[in-house]
Formats: sequence, C-alpha cells, structure tokens
Amino acid sequence: MTKTPKHKYNSGIIGNCSYIAHVNITGNITWLCWPTFEDSFVFGSLLDQENGGEFSILPTSEITNTDQQYIENTNILCTTLTTEEGSYRITDFAPRFEQYERYYKPLMLVRKVEPLSGRPKIRVRCTPKYQYGKQGFTKNRGSNHIQFEQEDVRMRLATNMPVSHFFDDIPHVLSSTVYLVMTFGSPFEAPIERTAEDFLSRTKSYWHRWVKNASIAPFCQKEVIRSALVLKLHQYEDTGALIAASTTSLPEHPGSGRNWDYRYCWLRDSYYVLTALSHIGQFEEMEKYASYIANITQTDRGRLQPLYGIMGQHQLTETTLDHLEGYLGNKPVRLGNQAFEHIQNDVYGQALLALLPMFTDHRFSHQNTGLAKSWTNYILNKIESTIDEFDAGIWEFRNFENRHCYSNLFQWAGATAALKIAEQYGFEEIKIKAKELRERASVHIESCYDEDRGVYTTATKNPNLDASTLQLIMMNYLDPASDKAKRHLEALEKELKGENGLFYRYLHKDDFGKPKSTFLVCAFWYVEALACVGRLEEAQQVFKQLIGYGNHLKLFSEDVDEQDGSQWGNFPQAYSHVGLVNAANRIAVKLDHPAFL
Repeated sequence: MTKTPKHKYNSGIIGNCSYIAHVNITGNITWLCWPTFEDSFVFGSLLDQENGGEFSILPTSEITNTDQQYIENTNILCTTLTTEEGSYRITDFAPRFEQYERYYKPLMLVRKVEPLSGRPKIRVRCTPKYQYGKQGFTKNRGSNHIQFEQEDVRMRLATNMPVSHFFDDIPHVLSSTVYLVMTFGSPFEAPIERTAEDFLSRTKSYWHRWVKNASIAPFCQKEVIRSALVLKLHQYEDTGALIAASTTSLPEHPGSGRNWDYRYCWLRDSYYVLTALSHIGQFEEMEKYASYIANITQTDRGRLQPLYGIMGQHQLTETTLDHLEGYLGNKPVRLGNQAFEHIQNDVYGQALLALLPMFTDHRFSHQNTGLAKSWTNYILNKIESTIDEFDAGIWEFRNFENRHCYSNLFQWAGATAALKIAEQYGFEEIKIKAKELRERASVHIESCYDEDRGVYTTATKNPNLDASTLQLIMMNYLDPASDKAKRHLEALEKELKGENGLFYRYLHKDDFGKPKSTFLVCAFWYVEALACVGRLEEAQQVFKQLIGYGNHLKLFSEDVDEQDGSQWGNFPQAYSHVGLVNAANRIAVKLDHPAFL
C-alpha cells in the first residue's frame, strides 16, 4: 500500500515590504496581491487553478527534479528545474535597497531565468486576473513589453525574450539568460538586463546587511534568521502594520470551514510581535509597528478592535467569494474578517505592553514623553471599563462569550506596564489606579483556578482547558519556580499536548465543532513554558522537533495535523514565526547564550 505523502505548502515567498508573492517549486507565481496586501490577487491559482491566473516558466519536456532555496540570509528565491533536455534556474526577487536616503521598494517583480545545462525549451505564460478572478486583462503588444489593461489598472511585463512568444505560444530555447520584469502602475523604462542585475546585486546586499545588523543568539540561529526575514516581509512599511499572513482562506484542516482572511494586523497580538522584533534587535521595524499601534489608539476613541486594516481601517466586513474553488476545493473563500466586530478585552493590555518600551526605554522615551501620561491614562480607563466583561477571547469564538482567564491576564499585565510607566514619570494618580486594576484582574484570574486539578481553566465557571493560559507562566503572573506553575503546566500537557511537542489550543467544541489540528504558536508557547519552569533539556528537544514541521524552506503554517505532520492554515503564518523567535530567545537566555550584537 502506497503511503499518502503529508501535505506541505510547496512554495516560498518573496517581497519588499510593499507586497508578498508566493512562488511554488515549479516556478509559478501562485499568489500575489497588488497594489497592497489587502487588494485583489493578480495571480491567485493557490485558490483556483482556472480563475486564478498564471505566471509560469515551464519546460516543454517532463520535469525530472526540482530544487528550491533562498540565497543565504536573503529573501531572494532560486528555483531549479531539471528536465531530459537540460536544466535552468529561476531567480525571483522583489527589489529593495536604499536609494536617495530612503528605501526603494517598487511594485516590481523581477524573474531571472538562466540555463544551467543542455538546451531546455520553456514556455512562459503570464495571464493576470483581477477582481479576485472575475476579470481578465486586455493584452497589448509593445516592442519589448506586454501591456496588461483592465479599466484603470495597468501592468507591464518587460522582457528581453521575443514578445511574440506571449502571443503565439511558441516554445523558447533557453540558450541565454532571460529577464522578466513585471510592474504595477508605472512602466519599467530602463535597460532590462543591466538594471535587473543591478537591482539583484543591491537587493542581495540589502538583505545581507539587514541580517548582519540583527542580534541573534547561537541557538538554532539559522532557523531564527529565516523567521526574522519572514517577519520583515509581513510588515507593510508605509504604515508599519504587520499582517498575520499574506493569504486568505487556506483551511485550518480539510473540510473544517475554518478558512479565514489573515491579511490584516491583529492589534491583539502586538505584544508578541514587538517582543520578537526586540529579541532580534530590529528597532526600526519595532518603532514603525509601535507607531501604527499608537496612531490607532489615538484615533479610535471607542472600543479598540482586535484587528485593523493595514491603513488602520475599522470596517473589515466579511464576505465570501463563491465563484472561487478554494484551496484544494476547500470553501468558503472569505474576504474580510468578522472578528473585527468582536469584543476581545485583552487588546488593551496588549497595547500597553507593546508600547511600554516607547515610554520607558531611554532609546525611544525622549520622543514620546509628551504622550506618556495621556495615553497611559486613556488605556487604563479602557481596562477599567472592560475588566468585568465577558468577551470572545483570544480564539475569537463567534457565538458565545466568557470571562476569559487570558483576557484578564493581559489586563493584569497592562496594569503592570502602566505601573512601570507611572513610577518612571512620577504619575501618582496613574500608579494608584494601576495597582487597583492589577488586584481586580487577579481576582478574576483566580476565579478560573481549579484547585482539585491544580490548573487554571479557560474562563470563570468553565472547566475546559486552554493553551493560552500557558502565558500565566511566561508573563510571570505565576512564579515559574513555584509548584503552582509546574502543576498548571503538567495539567495542560496531560490534556492538550500532541505528538512531538505539538499543542492544541483547546479540545472542547466551538462554533465549528472540535478542532482537528494543532496550533503551532501554542507549541512554541509550550517550549517557552518548559524553559521557564526549568525543564530546559525538554524545551530544547521539543523546539528541535517543531522545526521539522516547516516546509522545505523552513516556512511555517498556522496549523499542523498531529497524525501526519501536515501543514494547514494560512501560510506562512507570521505568528508561528514570532513564536519560533521568542521560544528560541527564551532558551538562549536560559542557556546563557546572549545574542551577538
């Protein structure tokens, strides 16, 4: 009996902090949204082979082998295809480098195709789509380019290939290097070969410098570097927002219906993101993200939402695209995310913790002194008005609410952060309020404690267990050295731990039934918790097991099937990479391996 291979996402990503493109192992661009992360795909075969368009560079003969890897310490991706006629390499990148004292990051995709052996024949197909596959483009021939037009949208493909190839479907013998430069909006008007090579060299140098300037400890350094590079691509630099993933509707498990649009910024997870950026010493990205959060909290004077658009949009109305088949036939395909309407009260503590360095770290605080009192008081008032409420919780339950332990934990942590700000600046009234709110949050957290089992449950008067309560240990609400912390961890392990260190969020029924896949960021939280309570050897062992759940490029999804290690959910998932960075740092600190500066 032939064993079914486990499902892995067979693609890598490239980008330049303006866009992200997915390139699969045969060289097709399977996902690219232009002009921003939140806009329609122009290539979207990831969700529909027929309606998703295509940008492929395929041989006319059978592929006998494929290989895909990044140029070391860059976001430049090389895909090598071998056929009976010969082999060739596709180098894909999004230009990014410093120019005129700012970053050059155009809506430009550069593809370099070079022969390696023999005389391979290729067909290049470029059929972009728009309005999520509902509309195609008119294709017009230029002297050295193809112009794609659809209403007011213009794209251009400049190339040194014969342009007739794109109209007559005649194979091209790859006897010399071919360059394909695709742009959105602005045409590419420069020498093709010389400019493409110059952009490639400068982009490679940019990424090498960026990695050299990171502070990354020796523990699993290669994997942390790749995760850091992935996180960088998920930041929309114009506003500083960092999205959860570049994709929509990749299912958490086949047939589950848990297909979500993740192309937004979860303010609710900001503390973890900023912690990861801090660990790798990327303060420019950290400051931009903090600025995005500060702008939202200053302009949204009502309830803070769990998530916002990359421009700070509030309305992210959820709809479905019924004309698309969905990934491997999994419907629905969703646009928008209904969670923007949820009450998730941990968001206020997350915001306070996320911006704490902006007010207390002397590298930044001189810029923000004037805002410290008003902003801290504003968020504390929000905590005070919501501290007794029920909410949808971190896992965004759609049809029921509880007083969640996790939400109160972050209110406790937010009040603790406010206390630190108040003590540094001498804000006596804020200090009094922060202490009072810490106590009130503690009362709610303790109402979740099941003394018989020695564990904190997911919510008040709710017996279910939840991996989010691992944070009680990492946030130092529980003394990691205490018996109480160790018993809590052991109880969670007993119920929620899967094979090889994998971890479920929870196992009780929710709006869609019982979860069928593990949640990767929870597994990395588990690693941190192990390290915190002193089980350091286990933490290292589990961490190294989790590394095996990445794809061929060490890119990680949101969910993993415990039975066969398959990847599911939106991909790559920024918060899985955040979890990896934070867990590796936690272990490195415990091993006394400080980051290289």
